[in-house]
This record gives sequence, C-alpha cells and structure tokens, in this order.
Amino acid sequence: MKKILIIFAHPARTRSKMNSALRAAVEDLENVTINDLYANYPDFLIDVKREQSLCEEHDVIIFQHPFYWYSTPSIIKEWLDLVLEHDWAYGSKGKALEGKIFLQAITAGGDDCTYKKDGCNIFTIRELTSPYCAMANLCNMNWLPPFAVLGIHQGLSDEEVKFHAEEYRRTVIALRDDTLDIEKAKHGQYLNSDLDSIIRRS
Repeated sequence: MKKILIIFAHPARTRSKMNSALRAAVEDLENVTINDLYANYPDFLIDVKREQSLCEEHDVIIFQHPFYWYSTPSIIKEWLDLVLEHDWAYGSKGKALEGKIFLQAITAGGDDCTYKKDGCNIFTIRELTSPYCAMANLCNMNWLPPFAVLGIHQGLSDEEVKFHAEEYRRTVIALRDDTLDIEKAKHGQYLNSDLDSIIRRS
C-alpha cells in the first residue's frame, strides 16, 4: 500500500461542514496521515525538517483546503516557500519528491458554471490551479487534477455532503491501494468527475 499524506489547511475548520466531512471520511484509514497546518503551527513557525521528513515518508501528497481567492489559505504559501528548498525539492540534487503523486482537494463557493471563460470567475479551476501543476512538474512529481467540491455557497444538502465525503474516501483508498489509473486521471477536469472510469476493480 502507498502511504498518503494529507496536508490539511483550513483556518476555520469548525465552520466548514464540507471540509470537516471530507477529513472525517479519511482520517481513520490505514496508511493515511493528516497533517493539520493551522493546528500544528498557529504562529506560522513551520518546522521545515519535520515537514520534509513527512513528505519523504509518504508516496502521495494531498493539499486539502478551501479555494481562497483563487488560491490556497496563506499558510500553504508559507509552507511552499519554506519547505520546498533548492537541492531538496528541486535543482540538480533535489530528488526528495521525485515520483510522488500530488493533488489538491479543494472546496469552492462557486459552482462549475462560474469557472469558465464566460463565467463570473473567467478562468477554469484547472487554469487557476496551474501554479501547483508547475510546482509538481519542477519537483518531478506526478500531478493529478484537483478533487473539487464546488457550489458550497449554494448550500449543499446533508446527502450531497455525504456523497462528496464518500467519493473522497474512495479516491484516497484507490490512491493508497494503487487502483487509480493515474494516466487516465490526468486528463479529467476534476479527479472526481467520474471516479468509476478511473478506479480499477481490485
């Protein structure tokens, strides 16, 4: 089994029904580690060596976070600036992340229709998350499109929240058990657009 590291970043987790449900759906899984940045570093003083060790010990790295202003909560930017050191994450000697799978698990207020050229946000989620694709490429990681739960501001029913949480659990298990078709998954708009088409039956 692969080891999964979920780098969780939500400054107000208790007020996020969806992010709490997503996290709860996977935190009991074997070989899954939840690394809560705001809980571990309320002062933003990130322990770089600890974070690097966690990354080295895991095969899949997931940034789970709300989609704040077309990006991440600020602590993830701080994490990137400090943890992804030259000659560790990238550069001629930077091989620590090579071959690892990387993706984002995001929640956003607007629905899919708002993330289009003619939508109010102008750009697609894939376009807006392209810096993270570039980061993964520079670090020689295998990038996957985001697991995205959209339309939060429209109000999701309890059934919809449960559905997305179960789909997240399916995704993490498939990544852990190596039953997710990585190459096929790369071509989707979202990782969870059609899980049945990218998860192989074990």
